[in-house]
Order: sequence, then C-alpha cells, then structure tokens
Amino acid sequence: MSKNQLLEYLEELDDSTEGESHSTHKRVSQKRESKKQEMAARLFIRAQEISQKFQFTYKAARFEEAWLLDSLVEIANHQKISDVLRKVKAGKEASVYLCKSGEEIDAPYVAAKIYRPRSLRNLKNDAQYRVGRVDLDEDGAALWKRADVDAIAKRSSYGEEIRHHSWIAYEFTTMELLYAAGADVPKPYAMEKNAIVMDFVGDAATAAPVLSAVDLDVSEARVLLDRVVHNVEIMLANNRIHGDLYAYNILYWDGDIKLIDFPQVVLPEGNPAAWNIFQRDVIRVCDYFSAQGVHCDARKIAADLWTARGYSIGKQVHPKYLDPENPEDRQLWEKQG
Repeated sequence: MSKNQLLEYLEELDDSTEGESHSTHKRVSQKRESKKQEMAARLFIRAQEISQKFQFTYKAARFEEAWLLDSLVEIANHQKISDVLRKVKAGKEASVYLCKSGEEIDAPYVAAKIYRPRSLRNLKNDAQYRVGRVDLDEDGAALWKRADVDAIAKRSSYGEEIRHHSWIAYEFTTMELLYAAGADVPKPYAMEKNAIVMDFVGDAATAAPVLSAVDLDVSEARVLLDRVVHNVEIMLANNRIHGDLYAYNILYWDGDIKLIDFPQVVLPEGNPAAWNIFQRDVIRVCDYFSAQGVHCDARKIAADLWTARGYSIGKQVHPKYLDPENPEDRQLWEKQG
C-alpha cells in the first residue's frame, strides 16, 4: 500500500466528519503523520480479513469502512448488532451509527458510538476532567499494573493508547451506573475497543434531535428543565458531574429527554475544580431554558444541589476552564465579571 493511498484513506475519514477544518489536518506534524500511516496500514490488513465475515448496508468511505469493521467485529460476533444501516452523527471525537440489533438485544435498533482513532484525536484538553479519576482498562476495571500507570505518566505511545481506552470506558461505566440509578440516559449494552453500543433514540427514519435544535413552549420547557435538574441531582448523588452538559448533549424525542456524551465525567469527591465545572454545567443548561421563556436562577440551583450533597461552594469558574471560541463560555465569563 503506497503512501499516497494511505493519505487518501485518512483524508476520506476527515472529509466524512462534519465541522473539522482541513487546515487542522495540514498542521499535523510529520512524526504524527507517519504514525497515522502505520496505523492505517495495520488497520486495512485486518479489515480485509474481517470483511469476509462481517458486511454491512451502510456505504462508507474506505478508511471509515475499515475502522467500522475493526471496531464492531467483536460486538457483531457477540450478536449485539447485525448490520450498520447509516451514520446519524459525525463529530471530531466520535461518530454515531444506526445499527440493526443482534439476537442478544431486545430492541429493533441500537446506536453504535465509534471513537476516532487515537492518533486522530487530541487528548491534551482531557486533564481537567481526569483529576481524581482512576484510569480504567478496556473492560472498565481500574488499572493496577504499575507498567500501565507509568506508561500513562510518561505519555508514551502505549500510555496514550491506555488513556484513550480509559476515556471510552468512563463513558460506558458512567452510563451503566446512571441507567441503573434511573437517570434519563440511553441504555448501554456493550463496549469493545473503540465502540459503545446503546439504545437508539429516534426511529428508523429519524434520529432524535439535540435539545438545542428544538423550540419548546414555556409549559413544556418548564417541565423539561425540572427533569434535567433531576438528572443532574442523580448524577451528583452517584459521584458524577457531566462536565460538558448543555443543550447540545441532551436528546429530545416525543417529549422526553436523554442525556448523552459522558467520557469527560468529573468525580466531585476527587477533583478540586469540581464546583467550577458543576456550576458551568448548570448555567449552560439554564441559559437554554431561559431562552425558551423559563425563569431560572442557575447559580441558586447549582448551589442548592451542591450543598445538599454536603459539598462546599467553590470559587467562580476559572477562565482556564472556559473556551474563548465558544460563545456560551464567553457569555458565562462576562456574567461572572
């Protein structure tokens, strides 16, 4: 396989992901580019073997197809899915696919969230969320081998791979915990390598929209705000803060909501920035509902929930936890100022 072919495959994956600028790809260092090429070569060799026994309806680009095959073959072998029908969401960190369920799942459809290859993801902004978290292995169990812990600390290639899997494992184990606690989250079914399989929210023709794309009347908005606050309370009772909760990470379907995207969950008992992050989550949620005509005092809601669990109020959100390119974060900082 030639270098030009490998680069073409990588570009296909980038082109299939919405919202990611081509200029970002150009800034990748030569060393990182070489690693991506090596990864692609290994991936395609494996994909050629897998494709003989697992084929799907969705017509993916070549690199995307290889990545899907490699990510989903074990899940298919365990009869959690039987087909990949279409892509429903593309993102910088992961894409979500509508899949036909396998025999082991009593539902017609499931969603498969497939994380992008570690070499194509940026983990440098993960640190604020990882504080106080014990890294997890591919099975969701706490890492105990000294060599693994040291590899993460040294940021070696192997260590970065472990961090990548730990990031995914935190999403899956958090969803398991919250679903069991009665929170409004999709039911999680399986985790393998770069993939998580969960309930699909929507129907065969349409995926549930994110709440930010929905205009609500005031009466419904008021009910849903209470529901979101209830979910935030459940998370806090289970030692979890979403960490990136706003209307883009809440699905809306037939009057109900589902909270999604949990890899960056924060553990309030072990993270000194927990109050700042928690308050930011609540403020972002209230900003959406305020725009829908519901009066809500975000700081009071956050403070009441926080102190009810026995935590002490911290300082305002530090600017290092805010993204200057995000209009919501800029607005939050201006409010604090």
